[in-house]
Amino acid sequence: MENQFSSVTRCILIHPQFSKNSALNYLDVCKIVGVKYFMPPLGLLTVAALLPQNWSYKLVDLNVVPLTDDYFEWADIVCTGGILSQQPGIFSVIERAHRFGKKVVIGGPDPTSQPELYKMADYLVLGEGENTIPAFIRDLENGCKTGVYRPSELAEMTEAVVPRYDLVRFADYLLMGIQFSRGCPYHCEFCNVIELFGRRSRAKTVQQLMKELQFLHQLGYRGHVFFVDDNFPANRKHAQQLLAEIIKWSKSSKQPFYFAANASINLAGDDRLLQLMKEAEFRHISIGIETPDDNVLKMAQKEQNMNLPIVEIIKKIFSYGIVVDASFILGFDNETGQTARMLMNCIQESGICMAMVGTLYALPNTDLARRLKRENRLFEESTTIRDIQTEIDQMSSGLNFITKRARIDILRDYNETLKYIYDPSNYYRRLTYLGLHLKPDYRHKPNISKGLNMARSFLIICVKVGLNRTTGALFWKLFFTIMYRNPKAIESVLSFAAMYIHLAKHSQFIMDLTNKKIEHIEHLGEDKYNELMLCKGNP
Repeated sequence: MENQFSSVTRCILIHPQFSKNSALNYLDVCKIVGVKYFMPPLGLLTVAALLPQNWSYKLVDLNVVPLTDDYFEWADIVCTGGILSQQPGIFSVIERAHRFGKKVVIGGPDPTSQPELYKMADYLVLGEGENTIPAFIRDLENGCKTGVYRPSELAEMTEAVVPRYDLVRFADYLLMGIQFSRGCPYHCEFCNVIELFGRRSRAKTVQQLMKELQFLHQLGYRGHVFFVDDNFPANRKHAQQLLAEIIKWSKSSKQPFYFAANASINLAGDDRLLQLMKEAEFRHISIGIETPDDNVLKMAQKEQNMNLPIVEIIKKIFSYGIVVDASFILGFDNETGQTARMLMNCIQESGICMAMVGTLYALPNTDLARRLKRENRLFEESTTIRDIQTEIDQMSSGLNFITKRARIDILRDYNETLKYIYDPSNYYRRLTYLGLHLKPDYRHKPNISKGLNMARSFLIICVKVGLNRTTGALFWKLFFTIMYRNPKAIESVLSFAAMYIHLAKHSQFIMDLTNKKIEHIEHLGEDKYNELMLCKGNP
């Protein structure tokens, strides 16, 4: 580790693999499109831009390439980190790097939330890198062999750097990520975003964000760009200023990109914002609906979603040419036996094709986890993933606490919900509704290479979906209906027909896991199960 700031310092940035059984691991869809993975690790690309620029870097995304010994032999220092579901992979990288005698730098959401689990790393760079990486670099320069770096305040986004997109091989990914803001003004009890990034929305300047888009453009990237902000329009005025600039730049640059973002459902009350998003060519938004039950929303402190006509709102967003996918949660304290049915009806009637339903999970250092701990209901304060085959995300390993309703009833409701929404007939009814109500006005055109790839993907979909015994008749009826009545929506409709391959497979995987949990609880009895889980978390 001598002379860390010389021009020969070599750093590998390792992105641990997500489970192939993850809800967000769209491997089947990626294969159809001809890419290897969904999106590159924007966090590590940002870290590479914050570290000294006279170092040499290699990005190793284990979702795309294997981690061979050559990388460790090449490197002087190793940077890694990630979210809770990547925890086993982070541990593995640390252990392997140390076998090669390399120093390891750790960061990201899970190490920040529970740093005590990562003491084996040499350097813990917690929180936002803009605040903590400079102190880490100073210590390296002074010869420090270990260190823990915690931010004393939130970072100023106006000082953010342009991520190192030049480290990415674009052909490996379905889309590129970009970040405009951090923080969220809401205070949902179960959310860790507000713990990591605060309740004040902090944004880059419009000029900063346009510089990042221009960099992607100069590198030759064209296509899908996803705003990873937890709530893109949290600051409506600032978001509108950015959208106006994107519209102007896109016209002068021949519409190189189209966009997607996360948003809160109340954006539908702002017609000006929706119109700007349409003109900037936002094609998808992801919304955390969680539940249509207002009593549950109130207790979960998600009042911004209360008293909203969800079906009408989704239809309105469709009318702007924007597809909505949404997340939902079962397992809140004040649910009733009717909550799951309300949720199913909400999804079906609103035409939300990609509905990611999970069970409530008390993430470390959230208001929910603190409350459950006070009530002696939390199984363990820190979360250690012990079984990477079944402890993947909140769809596979939620309810890490003593539930108010009988756990077995929640799990049965969960399975019934998944079975209903991903029944092929129900899914294709929603997809038909989407295709008939979506009013796209897309201006981004693929180049010749991407156009040929889209034609190839269409043929694969026709074979995999159109000739499938379960979905074949549904697919062709859908295809000809949309081509006749709303042909502009066919691209989006075909993409969700392909997505069903993943969604059906994953929902069956989760239902099988859930049935095993139900059998286990039936065998033990719920009281004994809770007793064992509390002992497991507090040996």
